[in-house]
Amino acid sequence: MLKQRIITALILLPIVLWCVFFAPSIWAFRIFAAAIVAVAAWEWTAMMGWRALAPRAAYALAVLAVLAALAFLPVPGPVHQLIYAVAVLFWLFAHRLVRAYPENTGRWSAPAVLLPLGFVLLVPAWLGLTSLHAHSAWWLMYLLILVWGADTGAYFAGRAFGKNKLAPSVSPGKTLEGFFGGLLLTMGIAVAVAFYRDLAGQRFFAFMGLSLLTVLASVLGDLFESMVKRHAGIKDSGTIFPGHGGALDRIDSLTAAAPVFALGWLLAGGF
Repeated sequence: MLKQRIITALILLPIVLWCVFFAPSIWAFRIFAAAIVAVAAWEWTAMMGWRALAPRAAYALAVLAVLAALAFLPVPGPVHQLIYAVAVLFWLFAHRLVRAYPENTGRWSAPAVLLPLGFVLLVPAWLGLTSLHAHSAWWLMYLLILVWGADTGAYFAGRAFGKNKLAPSVSPGKTLEGFFGGLLLTMGIAVAVAFYRDLAGQRFFAFMGLSLLTVLASVLGDLFESMVKRHAGIKDSGTIFPGHGGALDRIDSLTAAAPVFALGWLLAGGF
């Protein structure tokens, strides 16, 4: 499994880097991100229990239509702030859902709730990623490195030291030791970037605080998707990425981390 994960990552990484840094237009990254989100929306319909192809395709197209409308808004703008704020409020509520699982499934598992919830998960994430990219490819890469670092640090620290479960009812494989391993790695990355940017005083603490909140959000995004998958009785959201599962499995952390970081970036006026 690890070998397959590495091979898939080595194939995907150059594509991501080209779209982020070397594409002739910012639209290449927007289209690439929209394609991933569309596949994730398709996978979300399966987690809602939909089986017919027509409504599943219609749902993915509806998500794409919203992204297309947002793509032409000025960056940044009040609509961005509103969408990020709604997403952050949802994730504060989602934290309670994850902690209480499985006792509270009736509050979120109905199709009438899951249908709009897919938009809340995917649209702010896409908007956060593309807005950061429009401002600076490097700051988008910083966000991605934070999320990847949290996942990588947790994986290896968990394998080496993991004993105590982080959220056994939601994701039995995740441990507290892995969580702190990912946190330690990402905070080291954040400190290095802060010194490189010569951030000091309040700017330093604001940057570190935002980085910490982003990492915590990324963990919550992962756990929330694991909770929905567990309730749906599936292991992976899809099979599009061998060794990694589906598109939603790859961006679950970003569904929470991207709007949190983007909103913090806007409120701080950048770093």
